Amino acid sequence: MSVWPVVRAVPLTILSGIGATALVMPNSAAAQADRTAAARAAVHPVQNESALKLWLGRVPLTHAFPPDFADTLKGQAPLYLIEMTTAPGCLACADLWAALGALRVRYGWQVRTIPGEEAMVRSGRLGLPWVGHPVAWVRPVADETRLIPIAVGTDHPLNLARNLYLAAKMLTGVRPAVAVRAMSKFTGIVSPVREGVSR
Repeated sequence: MSVWPVVRAVPLTILSGIGATALVMPNSAAAQADRTAAARAAVHPVQNESALKLWLGRVPLTHAFPPDFADTLKGQAPLYLIEMTTAPGCLACADLWAALGALRVRYGWQVRTIPGEEAMVRSGRLGLPWVGHPVAWVRPVADETRLIPIAVGTDHPLNLARNLYLAAKMLTGVRPAVAVRAMSKFTGIVSPVREGVSR
């Protein structure tokens, strides 16, 4: 199960939501090899629309939502900002942008893009491997240091909505250990990094 703390700009030891695989392990050559293999197994670069649909078809959809779901998302919208990475020709980024755009229309959350370099710094603070684009985060509008990743790779709008709800709950004081038990696993459906294109 995913374990995501609210991040302030300090290194943290966490478990990755990618494939629910523990990626923070003791320093050793074997541990590094295990980490690398786990990260590769959890990342699914998609070269075309059919590959994207195939991988998304394997991702379970969220079905259970709490009674205050819609009210929380609409009520908390002015307080938070969704930020995501993108890159030229990134198919998975376009898919995530469209899904987040639909959530923006439905619930009123702001969405904007951030540079890949900034995303890599954020990933480093969390101890996450950089897998490429897209990655999406939620943060309070007035605080750039409190971050919760809600997507590593594109995902179904329903799963993204659930992660937005949980991020809002966590950022308003719900104990993270409770909230993250329901956090959707991250799909790792990303676009491959192209030669000569900055991440």
